[in-house]
Amino acid sequence: MSDKRIIYLDNAATTAVRKEVLDAMLPWFIEHYGNPSSIHSVGRDAKRAVENARKQVAMAIGAQPQEIYFTGGGSESDNWAIRSAAEMLQSKGKHIITSSVEHHAVLHTCEYLEKKQGCRVTYLPVDEDGRVNPDDVKAAIAEDTVLITIMAANNEIGTLQPIAEIGRIAKEAGVLFHTDAVQAIGAIPVDVNEWNVGLLSLSAHKFHGPKGVGALYIRKGVRMNNLIYGGAQEKNLRAGTENLASIVGLGKAIELATAELPAHAARMTMLRDRLIRGILEAIPDVRLNGHATQRLPGNVNVSVRYIEGESLLMRLDLAGVEASSGSACTSGSLDPSHVLLAIGLPHEIAHGSLRLSLGNGNTDADVDYVLKVLPGIVETLRAMSPLSASNACPA
Repeated sequence: MSDKRIIYLDNAATTAVRKEVLDAMLPWFIEHYGNPSSIHSVGRDAKRAVENARKQVAMAIGAQPQEIYFTGGGSESDNWAIRSAAEMLQSKGKHIITSSVEHHAVLHTCEYLEKKQGCRVTYLPVDEDGRVNPDDVKAAIAEDTVLITIMAANNEIGTLQPIAEIGRIAKEAGVLFHTDAVQAIGAIPVDVNEWNVGLLSLSAHKFHGPKGVGALYIRKGVRMNNLIYGGAQEKNLRAGTENLASIVGLGKAIELATAELPAHAARMTMLRDRLIRGILEAIPDVRLNGHATQRLPGNVNVSVRYIEGESLLMRLDLAGVEASSGSACTSGSLDPSHVLLAIGLPHEIAHGSLRLSLGNGNTDADVDYVLKVLPGIVETLRAMSPLSASNACPA
């Protein structure tokens, strides 16, 4: 068995399931395995477990239980919210407003609606910190605008959007507002009423719950198309036997994350700021990506000039540090991050990005270790790189 030290700093991609969450899930695999749609006692027990989880999710985001619909994850929730809104409201118009830094689950859905459904989509720019200007949202609203979809927190650079302000603008204009809150849950306070959202997406595996389960908040009165036909589950909107144990896990995970949020956010912010400060002080030609303070508590995203991000990740992996260069959903792509390009970085700098995302299991010792090994790795790679200023050919 390897005794290699492993420091996991890719919590924005996924998190470990907490023991308390696993313990809550286990009985629903073997002891209480009934189908929640069955009318016998075993089925009724399962139904109660699903409804309890629905209450836990609702309480965490300031919603009502009947406004929570379980899904297979954040991408499914995003797809359902945007496509359904476009279809249900097409008699009013076909204009959608989003931003240039959204998760691909949002961007690709909007692109599909443009190409296949004839929708008109406005992709709002962001500033150098990755923030949408609420005035731009207001200016983009037209008579035929049916949906605004802006994420709460960016999955790559961690920037927090002015969601409450955008929500007020949407409400005043009478436009449905959806937010992808996948990165926000468990990291910052989330309240659907303060934000004035009609639709909100979340995913359990981002806050120490199981993978493959999420939820979509649908405000009472918002009409939705069926996502899946074939059964009466989720008020006839999403057919299929419920993912019982995972739904229980989602409920437990969001309950724990919400209860511990103030202390957790304070600790993550302290570790984040120490890591950012240490990197910028120890390594020249590095820039912080994202807003300096209006960012997720555990997010560190930097661009390191003169080296390629994949090489940096490989060297860090050999040193026992698990990190990423951006969204795990696009890890197979050779293209630079659309988020980094949107904030104005040239391709060569965007290619040298590094995302370190902290989580429950990380400590001061982990930060110390990264600050110990990272400068040497960067120095070695720069010495080898044709991109390095010191290796550039003379004019």
